[in-house]
Amino acid sequence: MFKKLAIILEMIKFEHTLFALPFAFLGAILGNVVEEGSFPSISEWIWITLAMVGARSAAMTLNRVIDARIDQKNPRTATRAIPSKLISMKEAVLFIAGSFVLLFVSASQLNLLSVWLLPLAVFFLVFYSYTKRFTYLCHVILGATIALAPLGGWVGATGTLSAEAFLLYAGVVFWTAGFDVIYATQDADYDRNHGLYSIPSYFGIPKALFIARCFHVLSFTAFLVLGAFSAFGWVYFAGVFLSGAIMIYEHSMVSPEDLSKLNVAFFTMNGILSIVMFIFSLGDLLL
Repeated sequence: MFKKLAIILEMIKFEHTLFALPFAFLGAILGNVVEEGSFPSISEWIWITLAMVGARSAAMTLNRVIDARIDQKNPRTATRAIPSKLISMKEAVLFIAGSFVLLFVSASQLNLLSVWLLPLAVFFLVFYSYTKRFTYLCHVILGATIALAPLGGWVGATGTLSAEAFLLYAGVVFWTAGFDVIYATQDADYDRNHGLYSIPSYFGIPKALFIARCFHVLSFTAFLVLGAFSAFGWVYFAGVFLSGAIMIYEHSMVSPEDLSKLNVAFFTMNGILSIVMFIFSLGDLLL
């Protein structure tokens, strides 16, 4: 049992929950400061964390189940747990069910709005895995799904939504869309030859990298506007500009002629960026 669980956690890159948690925490903290002038309680921290773990675990496993046949045909993904029969579909579905139960229980411990918005969250968690079959905007839809993390953190801590929450949401949408376009460049030829949609397969890698830069400019702008509309000061803006520098560095590591550093740009730099945004935002609010 534990061996199977370890395989599933490796399959969904459980450690990359790190990408989403800092923004979920930022949403919770900023929401409480804006709406109530205080910080979230310990119980809110715990239930928001568990809800995030449940949501991401369900979403990633759903993606592996929905894309199992596609992954089996792609040399880059054929060794994943489901195509290589390391775990069965039944085992994956049971893990999805358990993850959704964790999400539902956690949301119910927060507030009524969190429960009301669950159907919308579940829709995005399921829907985004299908979008590569019919639209090259799948990267933006993925961004809209992952950006539910800060929005969920905000709602979980406050039971409300405001303009600042949607500015934070927009920043994470385009941050995610940008790095997902970069990541998708490695499958551009495969996607094009197998009727799958992505910005790299549709526009080509040079234009795709330009579009990714545009997405990150939009993300940087949204974070700046958020600072102008919220209680943030110079420490937050220092974090935003540092995050902007990380995005620039990320783009400098990849080019149409050399994608060899793609995994470093995708995994390492984005993990650092999310932590930077959280730490500097928290530091600003504490000061």
